[in-house]
Amino acid sequence: MVLNYIWIFFFVAAFVIALYRLLFEGDTAIFGEIMTATFDMSKTGFEISLGLTGVLTLWMGIMKIGEQGGAVGAMSRVISPFFRRLFPDLPKDSPAHGSIMMNLAANMLGLDNAATPMGLKAMQQMQESNPDREKASNAQIMFLVLNTSGLTIVPVSIMVYRAQMGAANPTDIFIPLLISTYFSTLAGLIAVSVYQGIKWWDKVVLAYLGSLTAFIGGVIWYFSTLDKEALTVASNVASNVILFSIIISFIGMAAWQRINVYDAFIEGAKEGFSTAVKIIPYLIAILVAIGVFRASGGMDVLMDGIAGMINALGFNADWVDALPTALMKPLSGSGARGMMIDTMNTFGADSFAGRLACTFQGATDTTFYIIAVYFGAVGIRNTRYAIPCGLIADAAGIIAAIVVSYLFFA
Repeated sequence: MVLNYIWIFFFVAAFVIALYRLLFEGDTAIFGEIMTATFDMSKTGFEISLGLTGVLTLWMGIMKIGEQGGAVGAMSRVISPFFRRLFPDLPKDSPAHGSIMMNLAANMLGLDNAATPMGLKAMQQMQESNPDREKASNAQIMFLVLNTSGLTIVPVSIMVYRAQMGAANPTDIFIPLLISTYFSTLAGLIAVSVYQGIKWWDKVVLAYLGSLTAFIGGVIWYFSTLDKEALTVASNVASNVILFSIIISFIGMAAWQRINVYDAFIEGAKEGFSTAVKIIPYLIAILVAIGVFRASGGMDVLMDGIAGMINALGFNADWVDALPTALMKPLSGSGARGMMIDTMNTFGADSFAGRLACTFQGATDTTFYIIAVYFGAVGIRNTRYAIPCGLIADAAGIIAAIVVSYLFFA
């Protein structure tokens, strides 16, 4: 329901702003630009879905091998004490536990193409135990918020963009970004726990979170000792080795169990293809809405208003120059990426705004995109409190990014 109102707002706001620009500013091209945006974003939505088809087909095939061979079940047992606390309504033997873990692990490694199909598979598996097929379950909401919080350990792509934009030290945003994304995830976890009455201070939850915190701290320390070239090589090698090791372990366990691996792959691959087709209308709907709002100049109006308010209160408004990336990130990953690059191009990659924009880009994930795609893939219409909790995580990541960036870069 909330997504419905937001979707309507984008179109109505775009129309009002464009009409004002036409009547009072004489901008006769504005409605043409908006219509061009609708066609461009529709095409983009279809191309993304088309490109995702192959990845979904591959990874859902691999996941089916893991399910039938017992690998997913084995991983589920390892993390079941933690997930039983976070997902108390999910059956203990649900294969979704393994899919959830693999999705979150892929996100941490920055493996977006691998994380999406794993996440969609997890949503489908959780939907099987959902008593109301059109209403998001507690487990699905917890999973979505953990996804939208965007915990990332290896943000290589952002550092690559900084290098391309001429940053003297492309890796200087690494530690601030990790601190910001961790706070975002922690805030999202606590927000959902409050809604669902989960005791996040439970000793088991604290043990797992403590271990994760120690692991993240170790990763931060290790990568902070490397130069740019060594960091890029090490992170790429680690990510690819871990990912292919998962594939090999799934195939190996299935073969050991005398499962017909090829048939299992084909069975899962068919599911991946059908899922990709189902995503298309949801993806186009959200991308077109974002496109018309951006083309109307709505984002510029919003930024000018925010900067004026901050200055009127007597606070430093330097961070507002990077805010478009933060505001766009919950809506569109590609849009936020464009905002980040535009900020670095306008103010410089090594400017405060340029570095903060990069930190914003990695601090959270595309909340509305993820909710639209993941819930849309399983036919969920009532998202309940998923969006508020996701936005709480986003807000925590944004605030943390601003504070940390002032400490590191101001």
